[in-house]
Amino acid sequence: MSLRLYDTLSRSTKALEPVTPGAVSIYVCGPTVQSPPHVGHMRSAIAFDILRRWLEASGYDVTFLRNVTDIDDKILHNAGHEEIPWWALATRNTREFTTAYDALNVLPPTGEPRATGHVPEMVALMQRLIDAGHAYAAGGDVYFDVRSFSAYGALSGQKPEAMLSTDAPSPQEGAAKRDPLDFALWKGAKPGEPSWETPWGPGRPGWHLECSAMATRYLGAEFDIHGGGLDLVFPHHENEIAQSNAAGDPFARIWLHNGMVNTGGEKMSKSLGNSLVVADVLQRARPQAVRYFLGSAHYRSDLDWSEEALVEADAAYARIENFLDRAADLLGDSGDRADSVPPSFAGAMNDDLGVPRALGVLHETVRAGNTALTAEDKDLVAVAYGGVLAMLDVLGLSPAHFAGMTGGDDKLRAAVDLLVPAMLDARQAARERKDFAEADRIRDALADAGVVVEDTAAGPRWRVG
Repeated sequence: MSLRLYDTLSRSTKALEPVTPGAVSIYVCGPTVQSPPHVGHMRSAIAFDILRRWLEASGYDVTFLRNVTDIDDKILHNAGHEEIPWWALATRNTREFTTAYDALNVLPPTGEPRATGHVPEMVALMQRLIDAGHAYAAGGDVYFDVRSFSAYGALSGQKPEAMLSTDAPSPQEGAAKRDPLDFALWKGAKPGEPSWETPWGPGRPGWHLECSAMATRYLGAEFDIHGGGLDLVFPHHENEIAQSNAAGDPFARIWLHNGMVNTGGEKMSKSLGNSLVVADVLQRARPQAVRYFLGSAHYRSDLDWSEEALVEADAAYARIENFLDRAADLLGDSGDRADSVPPSFAGAMNDDLGVPRALGVLHETVRAGNTALTAEDKDLVAVAYGGVLAMLDVLGLSPAHFAGMTGGDDKLRAAVDLLVPAMLDARQAARERKDFAEADRIRDALADAGVVVEDTAAGPRWRVG
């Protein structure tokens, strides 16, 4: 079964048919770096990271582009509020996004183009649109003529007559726009703002223009998948399609959108004041648990954030870790293990990235592996062990990838890693001298501190949870 994905434009599930056989090109709208990342950003990043990992596991050569919008109104506003240069704020927040991606085991993109580095490509695209009669310059700005593009509204399902442009007009725009529906490709320079020279005067990019110019610069006039959050369908992606198709580019074959992260039934966003900054979340939860939770729902579904659900995700992941530890002890350095995903896992992933079903297969395999461990059936344990590792790799949850990423207070964790083994050694010494009361006291003290101790044939094993 080949991979099928839900295409927002056609409102149907389509088989992936790459422009270049054996290779897949993906462009995902990345962050506008006006502030640090919240878990909503990471939900999107993890969804597309899973897509990429599954494509690579399926044998495709993947080119993955994720842009950075490093100039816009909010960046300028926030930089002014902090009284620092706009580029310094954008650079600082870009680094914070990279740190969050790394902490949650999101693979680095093949390329990460920035808006401010691609003004020549934007100028060339605007010139093509003007020459084709789909754009016009007015008062230092450049606008796309929405009514000149008859297919406008196909992605979002909206009729132009029912729309209003979402671009906030500048004071000079009153008489400049020909139609309220038209959107800005280029914004003329304003006093005190950064600007770049163009044939139509100095200014800075419009948000929508950036992605069309950067996607085609690196992936060509036609590429396979364009992704982003559901909140980008209109106006951002609608406008991208309009300007790219109007310029003569086929653009993306499949439009893929992930659902939102909600808190208390509301979309998570900075403007609503209910965002959860990733750095803060990772002070109270392991990155493995955060990634597990954010990636556990179907990518098109909304996800309700709660601390209780995060705790449950940590417990579910701990059960997987426990199986892997016990299996590794039994198997030792056996090199005859085959790591491959079960057919049912592959079927779930090929069906529009059915991660919830795939997780069900993962946990079924863990349960089967635990049964085999009880029976000390090394052959069945090896099969389960290899399958679990392969599935975790696709989901970006391999324990080895999180080595050294403890979350919370690193110094505290380091202390725990030193103290618990010392207490277990003291417990073992008490048992050897038949001081069972002292051995039980040590075990109870560890339990009270949240340390679970399991006695095995290979010695005691412990975990926090």
